[in-house]
Amino acid sequence: MDNPEITFFGVTNFRNSLKKFGIKTDDRRRHMYLVGKTGMGKSTILENMIVEDIRAGRGVAVVDPHGDLAEKVIDFIPASRINDVVYFNPADIDYPIAFNVVEQVEPHLRHLVASGLIGVFQKLWADSWGPRLEYILRNTILAILEYPGSTLLAVTRMLSDKVFRKKVVSKIQDPVVKSFWVNEFAGYADKFASEAVSPIQNKVGQFLSSSLIRNIVGQVKSTIDMREIMDNQKILIMNLSKGRIGEDNSSLLGAMMITKIQLAAMSRVNVPENKRQDFYLYIDEFQNFTTESFANILSEARKYRLNLIMAHQYIEQLGLVVKPAVFGNVGTMVVFRVGAYDAEELEPEFAPVFTQEDIVNLSRYEYYIKLMIDGIASNPFSGRGLPPLANEEKTGNTEKMIKISRERYAKQRQEVELKIMRWHENNEDKEENKNSGQPYPRLKTEEPPKKNILPAAAPAPLSAHARGPVKPAPVAAPNRLYPFEAVCDQCGAQTRISFQPDGIRKVYCRDCLSAIKERKKEELENRRQTKDSADRGLKPNLRAVIMNNPALRKKFLGLDQKIVPLPPKPENPAAQQPNPALPAAPKQNGREINSGEEVVF
Repeated sequence: MDNPEITFFGVTNFRNSLKKFGIKTDDRRRHMYLVGKTGMGKSTILENMIVEDIRAGRGVAVVDPHGDLAEKVIDFIPASRINDVVYFNPADIDYPIAFNVVEQVEPHLRHLVASGLIGVFQKLWADSWGPRLEYILRNTILAILEYPGSTLLAVTRMLSDKVFRKKVVSKIQDPVVKSFWVNEFAGYADKFASEAVSPIQNKVGQFLSSSLIRNIVGQVKSTIDMREIMDNQKILIMNLSKGRIGEDNSSLLGAMMITKIQLAAMSRVNVPENKRQDFYLYIDEFQNFTTESFANILSEARKYRLNLIMAHQYIEQLGLVVKPAVFGNVGTMVVFRVGAYDAEELEPEFAPVFTQEDIVNLSRYEYYIKLMIDGIASNPFSGRGLPPLANEEKTGNTEKMIKISRERYAKQRQEVELKIMRWHENNEDKEENKNSGQPYPRLKTEEPPKKNILPAAAPAPLSAHARGPVKPAPVAAPNRLYPFEAVCDQCGAQTRISFQPDGIRKVYCRDCLSAIKERKKEELENRRQTKDSADRGLKPNLRAVIMNNPALRKKFLGLDQKIVPLPPKPENPAAQQPNPALPAAPKQNGREINSGEEVVF
């Protein structure tokens, strides 16, 4: 009988011994890494391990960017675990599952969500990524994480809707993020702000413009609770087929799902480590979902009982940050046939038992493995994968599981699109104002019509008053020239206006409008009087103004204020004769200046 603590996935082929082997539960917590060319047998190992975990009652999540692995695994889920299945298929557009990555994130985890989303977008837009784009996008994500009822749809709306941005900023508690929006972004000129935010709106908008993605990430309340799935050992199968939803959409949803799983695992910090349930995350072609924050998962997931099994085709698919994280944190490494470059990279891991030539010349379904045994990596040895699951083992419950999962976690498309439309029209904000408990301003009573526009009528005879009570006066019909109700931006009183309130144009009641007109009129009159008095005062004193102002004197007369001492007068009369070599004594206002007296030019 097989040991329940061991997951079997291969047999040894040394000298045709064909001895079945597997990996222990504690060793799986140090993660497992498979690499090899397409068609070598990686998916078969994943299928066997996933089905074995499901049959053993373990919690499992599968991220499949092709769809074949997800569709095959669901055929082998036993009837006893039908109620544990959560089947996430974005291609099922008529029944979208709600997944809000920015919903109710704890304050100490918000930077992880922001970094995860930034990493996904940066990977997708690597050719046009810039520091200013990242700076604004990061502050936008951190802002909407603090605003209740936000979704990813709020990213583009916050950058384009001033009224909505004001509401979000009022809820921000982080002083750094709030300072950016209040002191920095608010000071951007309109042209500069438009140039800064347009790349974000273009790139994020290309995802949100698709109803397939918008109906999933645009719902306020998520129907998938990752923490509940992990703690209750449920089965999450994510069919992210690139051929059905697109490569970029597949990468975006997969990376957000993995980020959400990471947050759920880290939230287990309030549970003792020995009581945390093991949860196994299988990621096929995991390079599609890796970001720089993925390195944190590999280094910290073990303590939270999140065990990763990753597979892909060649090492160059990994980034400069993820590659050392994988080779530095993975406990068990399975290598199928690879190219010469990858074989050169992998040879130090398997030397001296296997060389570069051995790795390049592996047969199909055969591999070299460094197995973690009781926390210690074993010497490399060769093995062969177990045969694929037989068709006779299929349970035939696929349609039933998809139907149950759809009823529990999905909503009809029409209902979702209606809620998103209402969110865009700001109906939620109106309902919030109705229930806020704040009284509305007192309504202003309409003025009675003037007497000169009332129709002339003859006075009623006295006998008419004796027939009964006097009839009430008819109520004046509403003014058709001002059909819209609004609230004055100046005093808060309710009034009627001739245009539909749009939140952009200012609204004033009659009293405030009259006061504004009078104030502007007074300002214009004051400017005119000031200008006239200035003109009248400048003309007779123009020379005095110029002479008393060094800058004006230098500009108009070409002179600068200098102190020039005059030579002393000679004592003998002969010396009083004008010297042709010296200039004549200057005069000021017709008066000859005495010797030694200072003259100001």
